Amino acid sequence: MKADADDQVPSCLTGMVADKPIDWEIIAQQYDQMVKYATALRLGTAEAEQVLRRFTRSGPKHPTYKAIEELGKAVKSVFVAGYVASQELRREIHEGLQVVENWNSANTDLFYGSAGTIPGSDKEHQEVSMLSLHLLQSALVFINTLLVQSVLKDPAWQKKMTDADKRGLSPLFWSNANLYGTIDIDMGRRLDLDLVA
Repeated sequence: MKADADDQVPSCLTGMVADKPIDWEIIAQQYDQMVKYATALRLGTAEAEQVLRRFTRSGPKHPTYKAIEELGKAVKSVFVAGYVASQELRREIHEGLQVVENWNSANTDLFYGSAGTIPGSDKEHQEVSMLSLHLLQSALVFINTLLVQSVLKDPAWQKKMTDADKRGLSPLFWSNANLYGTIDIDMGRRLDLDLVA
């Protein structure tokens, strides 16, 4: 019998399960300190960099840091157990990863002048390139959102859409982008999205 793709556990998860027993005792001992640090970070009374600096100073490992590591192992192990036990969760994660990977592959097309890589050796040039790509992606997602909304305004489409269709809606597509050739921009008029839809 052939295994279903949904039943396979990705190799990246195998390293997430704790290989040694979790030290629950240190978690119990340091629980108040962990809550104190987490609250300080949440309220903004401490910077993450300051807390990490305190935890990673030379010398023996800070006991609260050890406890946080142990708690992290427990949380990851619980997640992997839930992942293995639930086919629905595996499908949901797999679908989400496909959307993200698909969108990441858009970088090569949108940033085609450099084959999807950030050019330049100086940090300022690389930062400008990255910010330009983010601006272009944000503009594309904004336009795509408007296009999807304009289509869904039609009651006929609303009746056809099932819950699964609605869950599958995403503005992360770029098949409508003109990657080559001349692009005429008239800053004096708005996009006629209803006509395009």
